[in-house]
Amino acid sequence: MNKIIIILIAASLLFTGCKDQPKESNSTKENEAELTEQHTERKAFGNDWMQEIKMNNGVKWTANPETNEGVVRMQSVLTTSNPKELKDYHMVANVLNDEKNFVVKECTMKGPSHDNLHVWLHPLIEKIDALKEVKTLEEAQDIYKSIEENVNAYDYYFE
Repeated sequence: MNKIIIILIAASLLFTGCKDQPKESNSTKENEAELTEQHTERKAFGNDWMQEIKMNNGVKWTANPETNEGVVRMQSVLTTSNPKELKDYHMVANVLNDEKNFVVKECTMKGPSHDNLHVWLHPLIEKIDALKEVKTLEEAQDIYKSIEENVNAYDYYFE
């Protein structure tokens, strides 16, 4: 008889606890999804690519002249622009996109140097695309800064 009472009490506690759990679980899942999305955005606009890129046995990779020219022009755009408003950031993004397209179109690199260029370039493409579509000034400033870091790091890995 005591066993039955204990089982009934345990079962009632279990079922009572389960009634409230779905709300908490959904809330937790929503919070986890939001945190994951924020982390993914930060990661995309960060410079995690630096963990993946390799040097050429301790020295810089040789890039084709057109790639170097396109990157120098991107650096110049970033150095000379002083965006203040959202429309300014969108304009800079469009100019950077044109220069990025030049680099992609004119690239003749092959092998490991080309592979490492893509490690550097793919995150930059994502950042430029994001800057073209950004909706807030704060986000534009963050992405712009990340683009500057990305573009300026080119000289460390390539010549």
